[in-house]
Amino acid sequence: MLPREKSYEEVARRFRWRVPERYNIASDLLDRFATLEGEPLALIFLDERHRERRYSFREIAGLTNRFANVLRARGLVRGDRIGVLLPQTPETAIAHLAAFKAGLVSVPLFTLFGEEALEFRLGDSGAKALVTDAIGLEKILLIRDRLPDLQSIFVTGGAGGGGTLDFDAELARAKDSFAAVETAADDPAIIIYTSGTTGNPKGALHAHRVLLGHLPGVEMPHEFFPEPGDLFWTPADWAWIGGLFDVLLPAWHHGVPVLAYRARKFDPDEAFALMARHGVRNAFMPPTALKLMRQASEGRAPPGLRPRSIASGGETLGDELLDWGRATFGVTINEFYGQTECNLVVGNNASLFPVRPGSMGRAIPGHEVEIVDAKGQPLPPGEVGEIGVRRPDPVMFLRYWNNDAATRNKYAGEYLLTGDTGQRDADGYFWFQGRADDVITSAGYRIGPGEIENCLMKHPAVALAAAVGVPDPVRTEIVKAFLVLKSGRSPSEALAREIQDFVKVKLAAHEYPRQVEFVDSLPMTTTGKIIRRELRKRG
Repeated sequence: MLPREKSYEEVARRFRWRVPERYNIASDLLDRFATLEGEPLALIFLDERHRERRYSFREIAGLTNRFANVLRARGLVRGDRIGVLLPQTPETAIAHLAAFKAGLVSVPLFTLFGEEALEFRLGDSGAKALVTDAIGLEKILLIRDRLPDLQSIFVTGGAGGGGTLDFDAELARAKDSFAAVETAADDPAIIIYTSGTTGNPKGALHAHRVLLGHLPGVEMPHEFFPEPGDLFWTPADWAWIGGLFDVLLPAWHHGVPVLAYRARKFDPDEAFALMARHGVRNAFMPPTALKLMRQASEGRAPPGLRPRSIASGGETLGDELLDWGRATFGVTINEFYGQTECNLVVGNNASLFPVRPGSMGRAIPGHEVEIVDAKGQPLPPGEVGEIGVRRPDPVMFLRYWNNDAATRNKYAGEYLLTGDTGQRDADGYFWFQGRADDVITSAGYRIGPGEIENCLMKHPAVALAAAVGVPDPVRTEIVKAFLVLKSGRSPSEALAREIQDFVKVKLAAHEYPRQVEFVDSLPMTTTGKIIRRELRKRG
């Protein structure tokens, strides 16, 4: 844990990494709390009708042991991959932790992914098993014959059929004791796919130590988390690193209960009511969620809100949003920064140092963050360069799955390159300037245009396609597609809607182009690459 000192400088000076040689995420989270008297609370689960079910650490440990036994009985061995296509549910946590206990590698999958997005991730990872629900199964059955490695599909909620396995029935038959595989801290644990700027998404492979690497980045923005009585919640899906490693797993490392509820669509009024009703003390809220809550509050602070800490990341917060947060929640929203490959490395803590609106904060103690040039050489304060993180670092990914070239290109010298440009002032505050690549930041998601463009090109009417981010007051950016149609096809509103739906079904709802513009040609370099910056200027 971060030392509780009076100044940032003292905290940073006294911090020391404690990463043991042997470490397993599941053993860390469950072994200490499952045996305590009184059975401490781990999870409060609300279904879509707000029916509540509470789970102790002991219950989660037993269910995790059962599923680890099931996976072993189905023939999965150390290093095999298992996909998890579920929303915020107890089964999501059970599946990931059982995989870690069994020495497997889990692959979180977003429930709003379409068939094409799922096919690539499951196929690329070579997943041998999958845990999903009835909604996810509908998509999987459409692509199962194209996934030769996928042998076992577990379906929650008593649904299934068609050669699938009933998750609950399998657990009921299994033993509730399991000896966790002994893993090294550097052994692979999870692949989280992140869209790049060109081509297919990249799978960031993380080791078990990644959880330990996340802890300071959670503790600092959440005002020296944990404290007695803390309860954590986020509307962010557990398929993303922000849901799993910014909230669920760090909370359980500290024995703090988590509220699990993720509606299909974020409702700001519901979020207010949820936080007040359940006494949420700590929340990770993406900026778009905060903006929607600000609109819904109409300047009035809803009653019953008593949060101790609220953190946000993914987009820069401004004066107005910070002032609204103080008036509404009674706390300063602490912004933080990171990415899937190397998360939570910069952040704020209002009790340690003044929050400067527009700044991402200062380096989280334990991480060496610099502004570097193209060769990985640190630049002096005030100069604009790329945000880099010095290796080795326990939160840093091992490599991209099946993509050695992309792994090599991610580094310059001793620094991992984030792909974002910024500057650091003389006081150590980092200021985001822009993207060194073409990643689109929309509603807290980082979206690579390459996957969208590949999908657009599969539509029978599209000859050429480019996807860029354009400004949006709520989502920061939205995806806009510039399309050159094939000969014989004419632009129309109906065709634009058809193409939008085509992408939404095949990829995900947050990736489809909310704006479509038909053009005669696209700006290209002499080597045939799309000049996206020219398209962004058109807006």
